[in-house]
Amino acid sequence: MAKSGLDKWFAQKWVDLGSKKKGGGFKKCVLSKQIADPKRKYPKCVPLAKANRMTEGQRRSAVKRKRSKAQGVGGKPTNVKTFAKAQGGLMRRSGAAVRGFEFKGVF
Repeated sequence: MAKSGLDKWFAQKWVDLGSKKKGGGFKKCVLSKQIADPKRKYPKCVPLAKANRMTEGQRRSAVKRKRSKAQGVGGKPTNVKTFAKAQGGLMRRSGAAVRGFEFKGVF
Protein backbone atom coordinates (compact mmCIF):
# COMPACT_ATOMS: atom_id res chain seq x y z
CA MET A 1 0.00 0.00 0.00
CA ALA A 2 1.40 3.40 -0.97
CA LYS A 3 2.07 5.91 1.75
CA SER A 4 0.20 9.18 1.73
CA GLY A 5 -0.16 12.30 3.82
CA LEU A 6 1.97 12.50 6.96
CA ASP A 7 3.28 8.95 6.58
CA LYS A 8 4.81 9.89 3.23
CA TRP A 9 6.11 13.21 4.60
CA PHE A 10 7.93 11.52 7.50
CA ALA A 11 9.28 8.74 5.26
CA GLN A 12 10.95 11.19 2.85
CA LYS A 13 14.66 11.93 3.18
CA TRP A 14 14.94 15.66 3.96
CA VAL A 15 18.11 17.55 3.04
CA ASP A 16 19.46 21.08 3.56
CA LEU A 17 19.88 22.93 0.26
CA GLY A 18 22.42 25.34 1.81
CA SER A 19 24.81 22.60 2.98
CA LYS A 20 26.53 20.66 0.23
CA LYS A 21 28.78 17.67 0.83
CA LYS A 22 32.26 17.73 -0.69
CA GLY A 23 31.67 14.59 -2.75
CA GLY A 24 28.28 15.78 -4.00
CA GLY A 25 24.79 15.65 -2.56
CA PHE A 26 23.43 17.46 0.47
CA LYS A 27 23.72 17.16 4.24
CA LYS A 28 20.75 15.93 6.24
CA CYS A 29 18.34 18.55 7.46
CA VAL A 30 19.04 18.84 11.19
CA LEU A 31 18.36 22.02 13.14
CA SER A 32 19.50 20.91 16.61
CA LYS A 33 23.21 20.99 15.69
CA GLN A 34 22.82 24.38 14.07
CA ILE A 35 21.31 25.95 17.19
CA ALA A 36 24.44 24.95 19.11
CA ASP A 37 26.66 26.62 16.48
CA PRO A 38 25.44 30.23 16.03
CA LYS A 39 27.67 30.78 12.94
CA ARG A 40 25.60 28.35 10.88
CA LYS A 41 22.60 29.73 9.04
CA TYR A 42 19.10 28.28 9.22
CA PRO A 43 18.55 25.36 6.86
CA LYS A 44 16.33 25.42 3.79
CA CYS A 45 14.98 21.88 3.91
CA VAL A 46 13.34 20.04 1.04
CA PRO A 47 12.84 16.36 0.19
CA LEU A 48 15.85 14.84 -1.59
CA ALA A 49 13.79 14.09 -4.72
CA LYS A 50 12.84 17.77 -5.06
CA ALA A 51 16.43 18.92 -4.39
CA ASN A 52 17.68 16.68 -7.21
CA ARG A 53 15.14 18.14 -9.66
CA MET A 54 16.10 21.76 -8.90
CA THR A 55 18.68 23.66 -10.91
CA GLU A 56 21.66 25.28 -9.16
CA GLY A 57 20.07 28.71 -9.63
CA GLN A 58 16.79 27.56 -8.07
CA ARG A 59 18.67 26.15 -5.08
CA ARG A 60 20.62 29.38 -4.53
CA SER A 61 17.44 31.45 -4.87
CA ALA A 62 15.54 29.33 -2.31
CA VAL A 63 18.38 29.50 0.23
CA LYS A 64 18.81 33.25 -0.31
CA ARG A 65 15.09 33.91 0.26
CA LYS A 66 15.06 31.75 3.41
CA ARG A 67 18.11 33.45 4.92
CA SER A 68 16.86 36.97 4.11
CA LYS A 69 13.81 36.53 6.38
CA ALA A 70 13.90 36.94 10.17
CA GLN A 71 13.96 33.46 11.70
CA GLY A 72 11.77 32.26 14.55
CA VAL A 73 9.62 35.38 14.86
CA GLY A 74 7.08 34.86 17.64
CA GLY A 75 8.46 31.40 18.35
CA LYS A 76 7.17 30.11 15.01
CA PRO A 77 9.27 28.66 12.18
CA THR A 78 9.85 30.83 9.13
CA ASN A 79 8.66 29.30 5.88
CA VAL A 80 9.37 30.56 2.37
CA LYS A 81 8.30 29.17 -0.98
CA THR A 82 10.80 26.82 -2.57
CA PHE A 83 10.20 28.22 -6.05
CA ALA A 84 9.96 31.99 -6.64
CA LYS A 85 7.18 33.56 -8.68
CA ALA A 86 7.98 34.24 -12.34
CA GLN A 87 9.26 37.76 -13.00
CA GLY A 88 7.79 40.07 -15.63
CA GLY A 89 4.25 38.69 -15.71
CA LEU A 90 5.00 35.91 -18.19
CA MET A 91 3.01 32.72 -17.84
CA ARG A 92 4.21 29.46 -19.33
CA ARG A 93 1.69 27.23 -21.05
CA SER A 94 2.87 24.23 -23.07
CA GLY A 95 6.36 25.65 -23.46
CA ALA A 96 5.22 29.03 -24.82
CA ALA A 97 5.51 32.26 -22.83
CA VAL A 98 2.60 34.58 -23.48
CA ARG A 99 2.09 37.95 -21.75
CA GLY A 100 -1.42 38.37 -20.33
CA PHE A 101 -2.66 34.95 -21.45
CA GLU A 102 -5.70 33.88 -19.44
CA PHE A 103 -6.21 30.12 -19.40
CA LYS A 104 -9.83 29.09 -19.92
CA GLY A 105 -10.79 25.50 -20.53
CA VAL A 106 -8.73 22.42 -21.28
CA PHE A 107 -5.91 22.07 -23.78
